[in-house]
Amino acid sequence: MSTLRIIVAGAGGRMGVANIAAIAAHPGVALVGALDRAGSPAIGKDAGTLAGVDALGVSVSDDAAALLGSVDAIIDFTAPAASVALAQQAAGHGLIHIIGTTGCTEQDDAAIAAAGAAGARIVKSGNFSPGMVALAVLVEKAAQALSDYDVEVLEMHHNKKVDAPSGTALMLGEAAAKGRNINLKDNSVRVRDGHTGPREAGTIGFATLRGGNVIGDHMVILAGQSERIELTHRAQDRTIYANGAVRAALWAAGQEPGLYSMADVLGLND
Repeated sequence: MSTLRIIVAGAGGRMGVANIAAIAAHPGVALVGALDRAGSPAIGKDAGTLAGVDALGVSVSDDAAALLGSVDAIIDFTAPAASVALAQQAAGHGLIHIIGTTGCTEQDDAAIAAAGAAGARIVKSGNFSPGMVALAVLVEKAAQALSDYDVEVLEMHHNKKVDAPSGTALMLGEAAAKGRNINLKDNSVRVRDGHTGPREAGTIGFATLRGGNVIGDHMVILAGQSERIELTHRAQDRTIYANGAVRAALWAAGQEPGLYSMADVLGLND
């Protein structure tokens, strides 16, 4: 297989630099471009130097259109509006688009799905860690088997994270809802404050913590009358997400256009 040519969007961000470093270390892929928003201090810098690896001879740019015609894939951990725009451009060029952006609305997700139908090969996930994706499968099965247990999702991230609950927490909530055969949107509790009354049976609760430089801690609690099960994942390094994104890009190279998940990459939906 020829080398997969990749650009990284959001090159100056936490995940951007992790993605650049992962590509530099991974056989079969090459960084050929790096993007960031107009006005970013990363613009003009060498992407490798920015990521703390050897210089790669790739300068960070804010001109996506100038790069997309000569690449195979985009790895994109940015913001919803940027990801939607990139997905539409990826469809026009028939590119692979790996999306780790969180905080997307239903309209954003619909636009991204439409880009997959229009020619892009998109893998979108709230989390690219293989361990977390496997955990979501366990949550689905546990929620189904323990159908009368209360489900609560607890997450903590660093103090710069701008969306809540995290995309991973929502992914775990969706897994629990799937196990219960219910709609998460209609059965989730995002906020508790004041005199709330007793917990409504069958709902899925979320609790959000922010502080320090926590990369990502998630726990799903299934609480019964006489026991409590806690399923926990703690990310110790962003490398796990970046390596997962590269793995997803290589997998997507062999797929037809469409919208996929990290569970598809790992063969968990077969």
